[in-house]
Amino acid sequence: AQNVPNSDWEKKVTEYFKEKLKENNATNWVPSLNDVPVHYLKPNSLVKFRCMVQDMFDPEFYMGVYETVDPNTNARVLHFGKYRDVAECGPQQEIDLNSTQTVTSERQTFYCVPVPGESAWVKEIVLNPQFYAYISANQARVSPSTSYTPSRHKRSYEEDEDMDLHPSKQKEQHMGNSSGGDIHGCVEPKRLETEASAGHHLISPNCSPPLDLNFPLPGEKGPACLVKGCESWDSFKVNDVLEVYGILSVDPVLSIVNNEERDSSALDPMECMDTAEEQRVRSPPASLVPRIHVILAQKLQHINPLLPACLNEEESKTFVSNFMSELSPVRAELLGFLTHALLGDSLAAEYLILHLISTVYARRDVLPLGKFTVNLSGCPRNSIFTEHIYRIIQQLVPASYRLQMTIENMNHSQFIPHKDYAANRLVSGVLQLASNTSLVVDETQLEQGQLDTTGVHNVTALGNLITWQKVDYDFNYHQMEFPCNINVLITSEGRSLLPSDCQVHLQPQIIPPNMEEYMNSLLTAVLPSVLNKFRIYLSLLRLLDYSISDEVTKAVEEDFVEMRKNDPESITADDLHRTLLVARFLSLSAGQTTLSRERWLRAKQLEALRKARLQQQTCVNGNEL
Repeated sequence: AQNVPNSDWEKKVTEYFKEKLKENNATNWVPSLNDVPVHYLKPNSLVKFRCMVQDMFDPEFYMGVYETVDPNTNARVLHFGKYRDVAECGPQQEIDLNSTQTVTSERQTFYCVPVPGESAWVKEIVLNPQFYAYISANQARVSPSTSYTPSRHKRSYEEDEDMDLHPSKQKEQHMGNSSGGDIHGCVEPKRLETEASAGHHLISPNCSPPLDLNFPLPGEKGPACLVKGCESWDSFKVNDVLEVYGILSVDPVLSIVNNEERDSSALDPMECMDTAEEQRVRSPPASLVPRIHVILAQKLQHINPLLPACLNEEESKTFVSNFMSELSPVRAELLGFLTHALLGDSLAAEYLILHLISTVYARRDVLPLGKFTVNLSGCPRNSIFTEHIYRIIQQLVPASYRLQMTIENMNHSQFIPHKDYAANRLVSGVLQLASNTSLVVDETQLEQGQLDTTGVHNVTALGNLITWQKVDYDFNYHQMEFPCNINVLITSEGRSLLPSDCQVHLQPQIIPPNMEEYMNSLLTAVLPSVLNKFRIYLSLLRLLDYSISDEVTKAVEEDFVEMRKNDPESITADDLHRTLLVARFLSLSAGQTTLSRERWLRAKQLEALRKARLQQQTCVNGNEL
């Protein structure tokens, strides 16, 4: 109201909210669509959403500035349409479509879904008092990532707005009643659960057939949102993880308008160039797919709530330095924990730590550097061992998914996202995952059978993901490469059918009489505060820089030449590359950002032990390798 058209009022709004959100942890007071069901949130209020960009729609045109006129008094009022889906117009007012003041603007629309495979502990961590105890013990006054809202903050917000119901109480009741069956832990009120019993489809009175929310992973819950109006939208891309602050739009008029549009377009095809399918995808009922009109949006480095959102700030550096000072005991405890999980195999536990902190740090042409796919062979067949290993990994990393490699899954699952030109949207697939997701491929489930065409394509896609860290999305007439950064762990009985960077054969030192009881006791025995340290350890080390000095590089080269002289048959360039990778992650796992001679020798020792074990297995079973 205080600004005239064509001024920079939009920048003022962005700056205002940016400054306000910096004050006194104000971000924790903004209700989150990840935590609070849509029907508890006040329309046209400020909300936030932690999400992954699943698809990008074509820009839409809207009335940025428009004028209303009262037919009786001829009084004119100027309105802005920036953060609205429906024009604001009083009962005695009409929009003057011929006004010279009208300004048509355009805005980009993203279709966003909750981060696929997000772990239950990420959603619930702020309810854990050990988190606050740990932060205060380290004297690091760092608030958790702005995505996470303690229940007391949500409650205060609702009280201030004089709302009758408590979303946090409602949530706590259902958390208490939950059996814990949902591995991703998104707990929602029963009203939403009945609407989304299948996770993927919601049935709306205004939509028939059921609305497909296009989640990449089966069984996912949570809202999908149309995120509109990102100012720097060209800096975001599909599969980016964003944190969005904006105005919630759930106007029921949208559903009515959309139905009318579909009916009229069926009668007069010239009215709208969009197909009925496209209109349905672009304009779903706002009660099921709310709109957020963006004020601020930022790409997230990570989604671990135990770490500061940005590690470059001064307060964050204090947090990092305090944690690094106690890194050694944390690593020792984690190694012991994983050794027990892997039935007493400390070598496999070492390699699992290296795998969990690995990340693609650069690309040379098409070659991704830093990927470290591990094939853990020797896993018992038809056992719950691999399921429990996944459950343990799920407790350690922020996002993960267990892919059971059965013939049925291979032949019937949609792994590769593909373009639906009739609806003009990208239909998601299992491999449309956010960066740093842990993908556990369980090959022990594989049985005899025939792969059909879909199955062969899916296995090929998995192999390309592992080897090149890319997924070729299917656009019918061509394929488009989407680079990714996914940690793949393959559990198998013998050597995997899939490629890997490193095969570690499991050698159990103990065979528990009751595997389920043994694995469950591991998780219950570890203290929540210790578990949180493990989570910080694994996420933080992936974000650290690493370098090798010229002096050490020269020493490594000379050492490799000597190794080739002594054993020219078995030492190859691949061995050098793998040993350098092991040395890199071994150094980082100890909190060292440069390679030392000590770590290089330790990497060589680990590789020698791993190879000796594989050689031993070959002698036992000639078909193993």
